[in-house]
Amino acid sequence: MTLDAKALGLATGIIMGAAIFVATIWVQAAGGGSLLGQLSRFYFGYSVGIGGAFLGLLYGFIDGFIGGWLLALLYNKFSGSKPE
Repeated sequence: MTLDAKALGLATGIIMGAAIFVATIWVQAAGGGSLLGQLSRFYFGYSVGIGGAFLGLLYGFIDGFIGGWLLALLYNKFSGSKPE
């Protein structure tokens, strides 16, 4: 069995981007934000707010896509399975 690198990248990118978006909106509504605000160390321009939520969505999608794509690539390389 081989994994489709593009499909896994899209799936993990969508999930990670959505998770950061929802977490940012949730924290903003709850009035917190010090812990989630630490993402600004990794994501340039990120802040806990509506603008930061959309920026986090983009950064999360990119990170998730690259991570999922690499995971599928490494799995296919080391699993010993042949392409279908």
